Amino acid sequence: MRIYKRIITLWEEHPLFIILFLAAFLRLIAVLFARGWGMLDDHFLVIESAQSWVDGQDSDNWLPGSPTNTGPTGHNFFYPGLHFLLFTCFRFIHLEDPQVKMVIVRFLHASWSMITVYYGYKITRKLSGERSARLAGLLLAAFWFMPWVSVRNMVEVVCIPFLILAIWRMVRNPDDNNRLTDIFIAGLFLGLAFNIRTQTAFFSIGLGLVYLLKRQWKEAFLLTLGAVIPFIVLQGTIDFIIWGRPFAEIMGYVRGNIIDATSYINLPWYNYFLVILGFLLPPVSFFLFFGYLRSWKKHKRLFLPVAIFFIFHSLFPNKQERFILPILPFIIIIGTIGWIEFVENKVIPAKPGKWIRGSWIFFWIINLVLLSFITTVYSKKARVESMIYLSKYHMINYLLVADAGNSPELFPKFYLKQWPHIYDELIGHETTDSLIIRASKAPFDKQPRFFLFSAEKDLQKEVIKARKSFPFIVYETTIEPGFIDKFVRRLNPVNKNRTVYIYRNTLFYPQKIN
Repeated sequence: MRIYKRIITLWEEHPLFIILFLAAFLRLIAVLFARGWGMLDDHFLVIESAQSWVDGQDSDNWLPGSPTNTGPTGHNFFYPGLHFLLFTCFRFIHLEDPQVKMVIVRFLHASWSMITVYYGYKITRKLSGERSARLAGLLLAAFWFMPWVSVRNMVEVVCIPFLILAIWRMVRNPDDNNRLTDIFIAGLFLGLAFNIRTQTAFFSIGLGLVYLLKRQWKEAFLLTLGAVIPFIVLQGTIDFIIWGRPFAEIMGYVRGNIIDATSYINLPWYNYFLVILGFLLPPVSFFLFFGYLRSWKKHKRLFLPVAIFFIFHSLFPNKQERFILPILPFIIIIGTIGWIEFVENKVIPAKPGKWIRGSWIFFWIINLVLLSFITTVYSKKARVESMIYLSKYHMINYLLVADAGNSPELFPKFYLKQWPHIYDELIGHETTDSLIIRASKAPFDKQPRFFLFSAEKDLQKEVIKARKSFPFIVYETTIEPGFIDKFVRRLNPVNKNRTVYIYRNTLFYPQKIN
């Protein structure tokens, strides 16, 4: 009871301390336990690429001179480049364990994400007051998905602190003599966010429109100038060093997105309404969205950037849930402000008032349950552990990944600490049978050392097919996916979180290594 009273007293006197402590504690748990990766891009386009460059490889063939590279591929080198520098430092101090390296990477990202919590609280307090700031701070610290995504290598999340810092610079002292300096610095932060995630340009456009609508030309110019400088310095310089001309990758990125706009996941225009309302947990998500909408006039500097970003992604055909993540903290902030102001300025009758309080109680219970599971999720466990298991074998130059459904998994060579060729590139409508035959016709020194099967129902049939061409393969081990991976796959079979069965080619490795 005494401890409880001390916590309550501390919450009343120093709420920001409690919020930051909670955020840090939850993120530290995620650092230690949330291994693996979330989606393909946050591992294979960041970690895999950077480590391959350190090892003298080019896993994605992004660089000139790589075997299949024909020019700029439309990928931003800035964020993977930071990891390249980090992994180079690891090599210098002889740190080679992939799991230890990823603990450090997750810790750095967790620390970076604390900016969102700290300045999210400060922004809310500046614009609305202590009550709103406390609620927004708690939500930013402990929303069920926040700690987990905060330690991921997702550019959609890594860009958020830069956006938060830009907004803070614009609202912290709106009437003082340093206002123009703050706007220029805000532009610099926006430019840095753009170097992480290109689509944040639409957030920046929204901020620029705020000044243009007020005919504040000087402010609009300084914000634009600040945003352009990091773009020119970083994007231009990096591309010039690699390709001999500036902005080669960004041009390739824009061109590729226009050409392939309908080549990926095409969903209806209202999809992101459902994503936001679902992510933020109804019925509280409706409160926050209502608060966001009713703040359009009073808080344009937050409302308009979110609106422009949201409208663009709603109209663009290719829709993935992670694309909308950059604006979720801002919907939480401005939604909290709008909702609290609505509650404080309206006399709510007893019955609706009880329903609202009950809704918040329901929300915190569900949020706590989800938080306790999601924060410690080891995502893509089977694929990671398969590579860790095989890393005890040396000279693995070739692997074969087979799947009865003709949809093989991507395996992270980062954890293997080797960069073998993997027979899994399905040419056209090539079947697993023809893939195995193609591998068997390769020269002896280019044949698979291990076979990784992910067939769920017809494993023995797949093994029998493989043994027709490779009679000396033997069962090695089975790697199971984690509980959440299995659950997610059961909800949606599109998620390739399957059990991996490893078979060893005894022509290359006669003995199993224990």
